[in-house]
Amino acid sequence: MQDVIVAPAPPAATPQPPRKRRPFRKTAEPFGFLAPTLVLMFVLMVIPVVLVVGYSFMDNVILTKEPEFVGVDNFVTVLTDGVFLTAIRNTLFFTISSVVAHLVIGLGFAMLLNSPLIGTVSRAIFRALYILPWLFTAAVIAVLWRMLLAPNGVVNFLLDTDVEWLASPALALGTVTFINIWAGYPFFMVSLLAGLQGVPAQLHEAATVDGANGWQRFWSVTIPQLRPIIISLTLLDLIWTSQQFALIWMTTGGGPVNVTEMLSTYTYKLAFSRYEFALASTSAVLVLLMSMVLAFFYVRHQRAED
Repeated sequence: MQDVIVAPAPPAATPQPPRKRRPFRKTAEPFGFLAPTLVLMFVLMVIPVVLVVGYSFMDNVILTKEPEFVGVDNFVTVLTDGVFLTAIRNTLFFTISSVVAHLVIGLGFAMLLNSPLIGTVSRAIFRALYILPWLFTAAVIAVLWRMLLAPNGVVNFLLDTDVEWLASPALALGTVTFINIWAGYPFFMVSLLAGLQGVPAQLHEAATVDGANGWQRFWSVTIPQLRPIIISLTLLDLIWTSQQFALIWMTTGGGPVNVTEMLSTYTYKLAFSRYEFALASTSAVLVLLMSMVLAFFYVRHQRAED
């Protein structure tokens, strides 16, 4: 008869010591450091946004004590306003033209500054000149170009004309767009220059060995390496440019005859020229919704990159 082998019983589990709770003071300490910022964001951002959204469904707000709920009537009024539709067209032209020009000019100057054909001293001088528009505030830029484009300004003197660049219905929109392009391209230039300096030289060397010319290396090596930066910059610039106010207001004020009226100036005039705060809130909500669409794509792109 065979002996029966009995497996030894598993050792009893060693009781784990109870986990110590973190003291409440250590748990709450990070929130204490964040509290001032959170309070400021709540007071300066959340509350105003909620109030504006509420005002968009009301009438007789702010200036009266008895506001009246009107539902979506304000949205119908704004969306059927001819000036609002003009502001949308102007904003689209202004934004798309500026962003495309910012990208093209910024990339061109970045490649120029990254070229080995330029000496160190020349590169430093060009960098200082090209980045100069980025150092000025919108107020300084507006005053500077109003002086340059005045009937007796430098531009008309050099061209031997007396054109009213900012007062002509045919030229005003193109002129403010040009000013915004001049003021905004350094942001693209600096960012793309940093991206170009991070492109591995081995990729260009390998493409050269494979027989690629300069144009083929640009499209097949440089652009793919810069694509994440280009997409991020483009989305950010679309958001910022579509909300441009100071430059437009200080150069043309939305005129003449609404040819440079933007969504930002249209909303401002509703509130502080016509005192139609309910309609101004409605316009602001519509602008917020448009901006949120762009912000959604930007956040989605950033998450995909991460």
